Amino acid sequence: MARNRLNKEWQEVKRNPDPDIFLDLDGDSFEQWQAVINGPQDSPYEGGRFDLKIICTANYPYAAPQVSFKTKVFHPNVNFSTGELCVDILKTDWSPAWTLQQLGRSMLV
Repeated sequence: MARNRLNKEWQEVKRNPDPDIFLDLDGDSFEQWQAVINGPQDSPYEGGRFDLKIICTANYPYAAPQVSFKTKVFHPNVNFSTGELCVDILKTDWSPAWTLQQLGRSMLV
């Protein structure tokens, strides 16, 4: 299930790329992704580029992906030691309706 869903998301990312979020497979596996997010305009992060690592388990989309920043960033929703993104959407509010691209877009708000 996860592989089929992630393949569909991959095809959608290639058809409709987001100018502020670059998503790509990290190697040959659909379970590991890399992302680059441009810092949101009118924020202290404007002009920044932030590298992320995204890992999807076999339970995706029913289980949220694990997301961590590879770029060191000081933010209340990011564990400074590990880079783990700690937001409700990845914990208690995850829904299978979310996609990786929508998740990236939610980080820009």
